[in-house]
Amino acid sequence: MIMEHLNIEIKARCKDLEHVREMLETQQASYIGLDHQIDTYFKVNSGRLKLRRGNIERALIHYRREDQAGPKKSFVKLFEVSSDTVLKEILSDSLGILVVIDKEREIYFIDNVKFHVDTVVDLGTFVEIEAIDKDGTIGEEKLTRQCRTYMDLFHIQPEDLVQSSYSDLLLAKQKG
Repeated sequence: MIMEHLNIEIKARCKDLEHVREMLETQQASYIGLDHQIDTYFKVNSGRLKLRRGNIERALIHYRREDQAGPKKSFVKLFEVSSDTVLKEILSDSLGILVVIDKEREIYFIDNVKFHVDTVVDLGTFVEIEAIDKDGTIGEEKLTRQCRTYMDLFHIQPEDLVQSSYSDLLLAKQKG
């Protein structure tokens, strides 16, 4: 079953992951776990398509999002997969691989807001905030407020914000 939803999200470089963890603890966030994720991005004409392989999260994810700093809308279609070996082979053969991202991700939740504390190979450390509206009942305005509230709590500065995806960052670094 494909799940579609709206996120308002940010990604930011983070030099002090411990501060983020402490703030999540004071807010009584639910810790889901540490996930070693391999995201294979495929060459597509619209948006981004990745196959995520992890011990907690495994899914084929297509999303469309503006490349801008600060809270931004992301339209997500997610299809959970139990085994991805054949799917990866089919997508690789038919679309071609754009780039592969290797990361350690700590996953937390507070209500409808998901937090990622990421260490990405060759890119560094990041925090992501995703305010999620799974059924259309929360609305963009409240999602944006939630995102900004946690940005303030984590002391995320405008210069820390990242406009693009990890795939874009790694591709730019490789072209370097």
